Amino acid sequence: MSYPVDRRGFLRTTGTAAAALGLGGALASCGSTKSGPVTLTWWDYFTLDNFQPGMQRLINDVEAGVPDVKIERRTFPFAELDRQLALAAISGDLPDIAIVDNVAMNTLGGSHLLADLTDKVKKWGQADQYYKGPWDGCQVGGKTLGIPNNSNCLALYCNTRLLKSAGVKPPTTWDELASAAHRLTSGDRHGLALSAIKTEEGVFQFLPFLWQAGGDLDTFTTYGATALSFLHDLIAKGSLSEQCVGWTQQDVNTRFLDQRAALQINGPWQIPTLKKAGFDWSVVALPRDKAAATCLGGENWVVMASSKHLDKAWQVLEYTQRPSVLVPYLVSFGDLPSRKDLAGQGTWASDPALRLFLSQLPVARPRQYGAHYAEASQAVAEAEQAVLTGTASPSAAARVAAVKIDKALGR
Repeated sequence: MSYPVDRRGFLRTTGTAAAALGLGGALASCGSTKSGPVTLTWWDYFTLDNFQPGMQRLINDVEAGVPDVKIERRTFPFAELDRQLALAAISGDLPDIAIVDNVAMNTLGGSHLLADLTDKVKKWGQADQYYKGPWDGCQVGGKTLGIPNNSNCLALYCNTRLLKSAGVKPPTTWDELASAAHRLTSGDRHGLALSAIKTEEGVFQFLPFLWQAGGDLDTFTTYGATALSFLHDLIAKGSLSEQCVGWTQQDVNTRFLDQRAALQINGPWQIPTLKKAGFDWSVVALPRDKAAATCLGGENWVVMASSKHLDKAWQVLEYTQRPSVLVPYLVSFGDLPSRKDLAGQGTWASDPALRLFLSQLPVARPRQYGAHYAEASQAVAEAEQAVLTGTASPSAAARVAAVKIDKALGR
């Protein structure tokens, strides 16, 4: 997921939303049918005041650059957008365009609500300009159903002074991370802070451990147990607080800011706040076990299949990817580009911390597991909670979760 928790709570809608999203079919679209400029409706969840100048500039750029297009924008809270799309699928009042969380592609991609952009993208010829993770996150069933809007991922923040005082170098492997976290733990300060809350936010932070161990959701019995064991050992040694089962990523950053954690796993959206901290910090890649991996967050542009103006909507998406339009937009939002050819532009070209996150996008993996991912994610969250609170062993929790995961993913 990619910003402070009020925007990126990683709460997924299930039940009614999932059922409604299966109602694809011939649905009406909002959009002007009169002669003259075409009005395209777009929905997003960028409701905070600090996002509005950048979004308005983007809309102004689109209306000035795409012939005969007017944008009618509607916003919803982050956790509401998926549900509102589900309700709109029933009422026939879907937008033409939406900016959605990349994990929502699991649900939306199998709903038949999204327009197939494969042929348009092929004619466009710029697919190879995107990092693999963000681009793969838009591929569902062999079709391109979206264009990456922006990207982020997770990395390890280090309190420079605390590491230097303890004679600890930034860790690069699991063994080094365990050793560093132990040596940096003192009094009410833990060596490491991370989010293990029972939501998608916690799963977002857990999946890199699973992937680094060499596994995935389809091998959770083995590699899930490995990842869970590693985190359990950190708590057992006092290097990680068991209270992490209730921490959001914002809570984790607060502990790091208060210097009650010497290391934290978090994303680039924390950088503006950290720049105001009264101490020096740095950021490095997540320590690896068998493989290097981090979790991909960010948003995608999508077009609804029911839109009466598919060609115009595609023109808008294509226009937003022009460097002169995309770079100012990403800078205003504090986002990272999903395009490799923009690596040398924007604030991320000179800011060391942003550059580190950008360098990790090639190993950032999307949560691309199909329409029932939310159920599999819940099983992962339950397993992590059980292990970190001491109510189940890593191997037992992994076995229980694996059964639920396999059922959710149809294996």
